[in-house]
Amino acid sequence: MLALLGLGSSLVWGTSDFVGGLLTRRRPAAAVVGWSQAIAFVVLTALVLVRGDLSWGGWGLPGIAAGLTGAGALICFYAALAAGTMGVVAPIASLGVAVPVVVGLAAGDRPGPLAIVGIVVAVIGVVLASGPELQGGVSARPVALAALAGVGFGLTFVFLDLGAEHSLLHTLWAMRTTSAALFATAALVLRTTGGITRRDLPVLAGVGLADLAANVLFALAAGSGLISVVSVLASLYPVVTVLLARAFLHERLRPIQLWGVALTMLGAATLAGA
Repeated sequence: MLALLGLGSSLVWGTSDFVGGLLTRRRPAAAVVGWSQAIAFVVLTALVLVRGDLSWGGWGLPGIAAGLTGAGALICFYAALAAGTMGVVAPIASLGVAVPVVVGLAAGDRPGPLAIVGIVVAVIGVVLASGPELQGGVSARPVALAALAGVGFGLTFVFLDLGAEHSLLHTLWAMRTTSAALFATAALVLRTTGGITRRDLPVLAGVGLADLAANVLFALAAGSGLISVVSVLASLYPVVTVLLARAFLHERLRPIQLWGVALTMLGAATLAGA
């Protein structure tokens, strides 16, 4: 069950990133992220109100922290994409999975030898599948921003897991409240909504709700297993995006990416059987 939940989160995240990426070809990336998260915030607020429990608990601070690190990571990630190339940014950002792995090990996670092999193989596979292009001439700025994004994404995994120990729903609500408030403030300061129209809203809703579902799947998996293992399974989403781009956009995969996909599948299978 743990493997299915972890891989399910990667599948949903990868699909969400693919659809969101298509939309960013017509709309600003910050607007796509901000609107999709705002829609998820509205849905979560309705669920919290229906439940009728708004008492502050141990989920509050982790949820706020997850919102801050998640929003900051997205800002760094898109800034890195604007300043560099996907082939450089994606592999570096994907290495942020090292953060929850290290935190989990420090907290007492003790994956078996087979799981450790699966973690190493899967991480290498994700990096290769992203299509690294590190042949010189790489600017330091996008590399630094991608590294910050990776750390932010990794910390978001950790905070989400901490908050979910108290209340998954409220942690997600605090997370989305924080990120939605940040993007709303930016929209007010810049006096723009990013050119989003009513025709974009159904797609934005799909992206936002898919991202929310992926967070739920990850938190459920982390609650039933080691975060050092679950975070690796959840970080395989770049491979899903790559394969969807190959299937629907007919983007060609280079040999190194094919090897990466194969290694990722091998690592995931190893973790599932560990």
